[in-house]
Amino acid sequence: MVQGGHDAEDSARKADRGRARPVCPVGRAADGTWQVHDYALARALLRGPGTVQAGLGIETVEKLPPRVRRPVLYRDGPEHREHRRQTARFFTPRRVDEHYRDLMVRIADEQLGILCAAGEAQLSDLAFELAIGVVSEVVGLRYGRPGIRRRLERFFPEEFGEPGLTSVRGVHWMVRQNINWLRIHLADVRPAIRAHRRREHDDLISHLIAEGCSNAEILGECLTFAAAGMVTTREFICLAAWHLFTDAELLDRYRLADETGRLAVLRELLRLEPVIGRLRRRATETVELSSPDGPVTVCPGEYVELFLDDANADREAVGDNPLLVRPDRAAEVGAGLSFGDGPHRCPGAHIALLETDVFLSRLFALDGVRMSGDPRVAFQEAIGGYEIRGLTVALPRAGRR
Repeated sequence: MVQGGHDAEDSARKADRGRARPVCPVGRAADGTWQVHDYALARALLRGPGTVQAGLGIETVEKLPPRVRRPVLYRDGPEHREHRRQTARFFTPRRVDEHYRDLMVRIADEQLGILCAAGEAQLSDLAFELAIGVVSEVVGLRYGRPGIRRRLERFFPEEFGEPGLTSVRGVHWMVRQNINWLRIHLADVRPAIRAHRRREHDDLISHLIAEGCSNAEILGECLTFAAAGMVTTREFICLAAWHLFTDAELLDRYRLADETGRLAVLRELLRLEPVIGRLRRRATETVELSSPDGPVTVCPGEYVELFLDDANADREAVGDNPLLVRPDRAAEVGAGLSFGDGPHRCPGAHIALLETDVFLSRLFALDGVRMSGDPRVAFQEAIGGYEIRGLTVALPRAGRR
């Protein structure tokens, strides 16, 4: 059991974000941003009207010409709700089971075959290949050139710079990211668009083409899904495996459970350690928050930052010992707010959990599989998101092919 660096109580968290536990459910930062740590308040704000998406790179998106339609992540209101309604069919549990489960199994077996042949492998590499393959099928990115993983790793580096025109470093990052956009467009998105224009498919790209989206708009949607479905799933697979490797009781429970029981374990781990730790919203009208310490008024134009890791550890919402792993609570609270909530709740939640289970249930069925090396944790400050690197999985010689 790992002791959280700033928690006075026992904590099983691996990705300690280095903050003291909140004293107040709602506070205010020095720059005027409202900060919400309470589960019920965060959920109500995400579900209710009066705010729009902020953060997650929206500042860059807002610089696009008005005629360019924003990716769905950055839209709000009726247009956003209609888009989600029309695309919901791609993410239903039934469709996931019927259309993507066999694909998940095949890719997982391929990646574990690489592990068995080599004897050891970086788990982040295996997990990323799985996430790329699954999301590519959902979106329609199946016609590109080899090397998509490397292109995505360049686009989503471990450490981001701040693009701009006021410094050499800013210019470097602006040029770098524009080049990376172009690489993904030419090698992955453009071939997919051409194939879909020749023959309609039952996937997101065909839907976007039917809506009249331009190539640039389709590229934006594809990159949004890459970040939301590929990168985050990779990190959660690594984080969940780390917990299972270091908690024998939890691993025994996971191995002996049926799929429903295994998914409960994964939901609880995700509640404890949300991949994205913070969400930001901007008020478009006056929003009243009913804080336990009294009402709070958020004025139009003000920002609200939701600390999902704190909200998911709110005793009033999740029960006692909120920083420990208790899979039985998943029946009531699920993954908490780890997938967001309201109109912007992650549509691929079921996909992410199922592919994680498909992979990990097979990984931990391998005889003698073990974790080799000490994983390291880094954070993307803008979203409070963790990145797990250096988690090597290894097999004894007898288990290799």
